[in-house]
Amino acid sequence: MLDFSALPRFDLIQPEHVAPAVTDLLTRYQALIDELIARPEAPTWDGFAAPITDMGEQVSRAWGVVGHLHGVNDVPAWREAYNASLPDITRFYSSLGQNLALFAKYRALHDSPEYATLSPARRRILDNEVRDFRLSGAELPEELKPRFKEIQEELASLSAKFSENLLDATNAFAEYVTDEALLAGLPDDSIEAAREAAQRDERDGWKFTLHMPSYLPVMQYADNR
Repeated sequence: MLDFSALPRFDLIQPEHVAPAVTDLLTRYQALIDELIARPEAPTWDGFAAPITDMGEQVSRAWGVVGHLHGVNDVPAWREAYNASLPDITRFYSSLGQNLALFAKYRALHDSPEYATLSPARRRILDNEVRDFRLSGAELPEELKPRFKEIQEELASLSAKFSENLLDATNAFAEYVTDEALLAGLPDDSIEAAREAAQRDERDGWKFTLHMPSYLPVMQYADNR
């Protein structure tokens, strides 16, 4: 998870790798932020925005890998690993979005003469950062910020639970067809795959599910949907 030199090695990443990797990344990210905030000089793209952007990309990429594996490899170990680290990720970014010292650095760079010399892509990054700080509650009264963080954590937890419930419901659904006439319009390979799926369940006929390889041909080609 911490090797960013090439494409992710999904085959080597295990659920037990998640918590240590997330802790390491967030610790290094926070240390970098603290260091950059403490610098007395005016922020520049190369000295301030670039290193934060690069570090943020590493965290985003690593957590994206975790989210992907949690989504496609739906086993208890991956659910547990994902849900165990999700609150840490959510709390970190909630605090990051309300860090007034960091916000001030971004605004200073955004309002500096250097801003006009940056590429459109870099200006867009700075625009989005300033916007995201405001959307994250950076300008809220101090007494409201803890409640904002609580809401963010609750939303993240509910979103993850909804996704898991949706996946469970998708996995639980199956439609068994015994009337061959209902298969009219389907490609031969889809019919054969459905027949093999029914056989694996020791059922007659054809089995269709809500998984895309089964669901999509029905919606695209079947005369009877």
